[in-house]
Amino acid sequence: MRAPVAEVSARRRRPLYKDLSLQILVAMVLGSLVGYLWPQSADSLRPLGDLFIRLVRMIVAPIIFCTVVHGIASVGEAKRVGRVAIKTLIYFEIVTTIALVLGLLVVNVWAPGAGMNVDPATLEDRAVTDVEQQAQPVGYGEFLVSLVPTSAVGAFAEGDVLPVLFFSVMFGFALLALGPTGAPVIEGVHAVSQVLFKMIAFAMYVAPIGAFGAIAFTVGRFGPSSLLALGNLVLMFYVLCALFVLLVLWPIAWGFGIDMPRLVRYIGAELMIVVGTSSSESVFPRLHAKLRQLGADPPIVALVLPTGYAFNHDGTCLYFASVAVFLAQAVGIHLTIGQQLGLLAILLATSKGGAGVAGSAIVVLASTLSATGTIPVASVGLILGVHRLLSSAFVPVNVLGNAIATLAIARMEGALDEATCASELHRPAGADTARDGLEAQEAWER
Repeated sequence: MRAPVAEVSARRRRPLYKDLSLQILVAMVLGSLVGYLWPQSADSLRPLGDLFIRLVRMIVAPIIFCTVVHGIASVGEAKRVGRVAIKTLIYFEIVTTIALVLGLLVVNVWAPGAGMNVDPATLEDRAVTDVEQQAQPVGYGEFLVSLVPTSAVGAFAEGDVLPVLFFSVMFGFALLALGPTGAPVIEGVHAVSQVLFKMIAFAMYVAPIGAFGAIAFTVGRFGPSSLLALGNLVLMFYVLCALFVLLVLWPIAWGFGIDMPRLVRYIGAELMIVVGTSSSESVFPRLHAKLRQLGADPPIVALVLPTGYAFNHDGTCLYFASVAVFLAQAVGIHLTIGQQLGLLAILLATSKGGAGVAGSAIVVLASTLSATGTIPVASVGLILGVHRLLSSAFVPVNVLGNAIATLAIARMEGALDEATCASELHRPAGADTARDGLEAQEAWER
């Protein structure tokens, strides 16, 4: 039986200086100062951020498997799983399409690349060559093939969200079809997920150190000089992300009775982690636990959130649409309305391949340019210096978009405890000590 939320909050309240959000904020401020004052230290500090990302990423694929399988098996009805999946995919396709259209509109009006007249031949260097080698034209056929892993083990070894999700859904439906025979397996999967969440507890203790190293590297390597060189693009993109949050996500949240400003504060630590690390995977386990803590039905969270990580990249879609047109403007290529609609159609497929991995967006962007055959892939060299600054804006939008989507689908399904949600969102700052997603989950379930 659940304890009253106020009682749980009082029992879990800690001094403000122990709040993870504040610790990460302080770490990022210190990292920015170190990167600015001692830019030569950038490379030596980068491993701190990379190690934290790897520490979490090694657990993400197993957590997705356990949560999706347990979620499908817990629903107990294949028909309901299918209904939730259809609603979720329709929601994601609508919102990501809006993001792509908004990105195209803003970049055409702002025109940050107009008048640059850059010769793509001058952009050839080793970094651009590496990106071009990884970039392959992606069509709907290639996208469908990429859904199915070459082997079950390979899906987990490579860590791509889409193949892991596909395998997990098949396993979950097979387990559901077994009926009572599969009960021991369901209990075993749940037990393994508890172990994985406890591992995340340990990883969260070093989250401020990871954020410090990641932001110090970004500022030291790319910060001031890159910001001055391509400041107009960076400014436009930050305004674009703000517009998307205000004009799209906020109305969606309001329409489903979600207090978005309080939700942003509630997941503030997660948003700050992804600002520093540029990897949405680094907060998947904590976000999963916090959405359950907000009163969303666990099976709904287990189904919607991993699907969102694979298909719902709102911020990344803003990046793809706006940066692709910016590069065309910069190299003096005028894209007609028809060509931009063609670009939009290609992005509807390629934008589903970003799967939350830090740094993958620029490779997917290069693949998109390669598929268009209009914008030279070498032009990607123009934004290599500011990509990290751009990703610090679009990755938090991805995380916020998926949090709102999960709560919205739960509300549509009548699977959101509104009283619990309101109480959790109104908790005072510092009340949440959830370094450990499992600890938060257990408090909610009691």
